[in-house]
Amino acid sequence: MVREPIERLKEKVLKENLWIFIFKLLSEKDAYAYELRKKIEKKFGFLAGNVTSYKVLYLLEIDGYVKSYSNGRRIYYKLTKKGKKELNKAKNFFKDIYNFLV
Repeated sequence: MVREPIERLKEKVLKENLWIFIFKLLSEKDAYAYELRKKIEKKFGFLAGNVTSYKVLYLLEIDGYVKSYSNGRRIYYKLTKKGKKELNKAKNFFKDIYNFLV
């Protein structure tokens, strides 16, 4: 079965760069992991793996891009200053690519 190039591109951009979508959502509002996963599915049209979401959040926190805090029984995540800077870099990167293609 031959996959169209656009399908490969979508997979690379969407599933292999989950952090971009997490940063975007957290720039709007703090959220817990399961909530982020559901919002990604609703807003961006793909469902990230459950374990994948937690692993990405864990690694992002270790690197200082997100910070977690407890609120009742849930662990919420918020975007740090460092994360906001990285989100802006990603936006500019995609803008540059878009401008090149149009």
